[in-house]
Amino acid sequence: MRKKRWIALALTLVMALGGCSGSNGQSGTGTSGSGGSEAQQTQGIQDFVTYELTSRELQGFNILNTEMAQDLDVLTNLLDSLLEVDTEGKLAPAMAESWETEDGGKTWTFHIRQGVKWVDVNGNEKGDVTAQDWITGLEWVVNYHKNGASNTSMPFDLIEGAEDYYNYTKELTKEEALSMDKSKFLEMVGIEAPDDYTLVYTCTKPAPYFDTVATSACLYPAPQGLIDEVGAENFIAISNENMWYNGCYTMTSYIQGNEKVLTKNESYWDKDASLFNTVTIKMVESYDVAYQLYQTGEIDWVQLTESNLKTISESESNEYHNQLAEMRPKKYSYQIHFNFDKRFSDTTPDENWNKAAANEAFRLAWYYGLDLTPYMSRYNSLNPIHCDNNAYTMEGALYYSDGTDYTDVVKEKLGIVETGDKPAKLDADKASQYKAQAIEELTAEGVTFPVQVDFYAPSSDQTKLDDATMLKQAFSNSLGDDFVVLNVKTYVNSITTEVLEPRLQSIHITGWGADYGDPQNFLGQEVYGNDGAYFSKKYSNINDATDEELIGLYQEFTAMVEEADAITDDLDARYDKYADAEVFFLQHALTIPAHFDIRWQLTHVNDYSKMNAMFGCQNFKYKNGETSVDAYTTDQYDEFAAAFGGTAGAFTAEAAESAAE
Repeated sequence: MRKKRWIALALTLVMALGGCSGSNGQSGTGTSGSGGSEAQQTQGIQDFVTYELTSRELQGFNILNTEMAQDLDVLTNLLDSLLEVDTEGKLAPAMAESWETEDGGKTWTFHIRQGVKWVDVNGNEKGDVTAQDWITGLEWVVNYHKNGASNTSMPFDLIEGAEDYYNYTKELTKEEALSMDKSKFLEMVGIEAPDDYTLVYTCTKPAPYFDTVATSACLYPAPQGLIDEVGAENFIAISNENMWYNGCYTMTSYIQGNEKVLTKNESYWDKDASLFNTVTIKMVESYDVAYQLYQTGEIDWVQLTESNLKTISESESNEYHNQLAEMRPKKYSYQIHFNFDKRFSDTTPDENWNKAAANEAFRLAWYYGLDLTPYMSRYNSLNPIHCDNNAYTMEGALYYSDGTDYTDVVKEKLGIVETGDKPAKLDADKASQYKAQAIEELTAEGVTFPVQVDFYAPSSDQTKLDDATMLKQAFSNSLGDDFVVLNVKTYVNSITTEVLEPRLQSIHITGWGADYGDPQNFLGQEVYGNDGAYFSKKYSNINDATDEELIGLYQEFTAMVEEADAITDDLDARYDKYADAEVFFLQHALTIPAHFDIRWQLTHVNDYSKMNAMFGCQNFKYKNGETSVDAYTTDQYDEFAAAFGGTAGAFTAEAAESAAE
């Protein structure tokens, strides 16, 4: 059963385990063995070695010019922005030591920490970090010829004049745009620096969540001195050797496709931070190769494949059997998205599907009847129910003033009770009732049963194809082949161009990870009549639907979202209104929450002691996490999770046997 994350208990545990022990490397104590006595404690890892898949190689070193997670996961260690987050995902000072808004979020003032230095790759000081660096950074982001369209969506939406400046520079020549000073930018855009250590943003509208945007790549600083040094035309393509750093580490070695080495920045502002002396990131071809490196002691953690997990969990004699650790959920909340304007390959409408999907009883039969346990077992074969998702917004992303997780309120309003033994939404009686109702209503409209449901997977990815096969089984077992039949179809290269744009899919399962900490970032993707609403535009195609009752539901939901967004002076009241909108959306099954991505690992790192960035780009920041020279045990990880109100770690022989079946 998922519980609320009790902050005090969590912090007590972290401190007891020595998560922040000074700046002499990451020297937090870690326990070995299940007992956890002081006699068993060992010093933490000083030089951390991890891995990344070669398919996720770093594409560039300019944080302002990328929105790719594989880039940001690395660059967030090299650069610091205004704010960061703590173990709970709550905002904490970074380059800004304090911040405030006095008008409901229309203007925001950040007070920049004094005495922070930019350094080169060797740690030599290059200049002071000042408010001007954020002005330079934002100008670069919204200058068309400097940055294209990278990282512009949030500035366009939130910062006064940002989009206007982008359009202004678009009309200039590249030479003009690269050589212009910042006078026009400061005239047009809502940003200013009254002095070297004060930074003020003016928003397009009251945005009480704007401070959470300060953890995103679009608001990172850029030193003018560096741009002058390398040349404006070369700044976008800086390397680890010529960039300037103000973060935890510098990248002292980079061999593309092979290895990266991060070295502790001795000039780093946070002298109390626990940092590694070095972080080495080895590039590997597959998770199986990573597992081999873990076995030989060459890396300090590994995410397990389904087959490796099965081998270890089913054998009590396996050396890693008592070290299996369930990972924290990744930052994405996954949903089943209906396509309400499905087409055939010849572009004609699939009327049978479109009529069925528009019928509320049809969707509710899925909501209450679809047991995704076989599908979730592909992510987590030992504890598939841990992956059960019952809200739209991601857990751990938003909190009320009293520490209550926003999604707990949503689930309470929905009447969801998570028992941990089956998916909480399941209700056989309601599913049967709605199935019968849907068949009766849709048959009268000329819909034929079973309704064909087209689901697409990449033809070259056997793992995804196997996932789709398990999904097909889940549909068959749960809803019956007399009602719906899931057809697993394939695409070659691009899901967007081959499937989504021609609207060939009936459903698509995908997740959303927050760019910033507000329900608007989730629910705003589903509103009606807005081409900027990502899921409405790309997946549901609701703006082109024709069913009046369906459109009416979306319009009512959109009005509820707009009402919530208008509340800017009371976050608790704002969240309550958003929760009402989210509940409405789910009660009418306009989408169906699907799962969380929770995998298993072998690890020397306590995930519960490090940053939990459920918005922004800082989840892979190697700072202030507890480590152990000896791998953590399953029992220890279960204790870590319990302190945060989770249930990770524990598994039984019965669970393993059930998963194997």
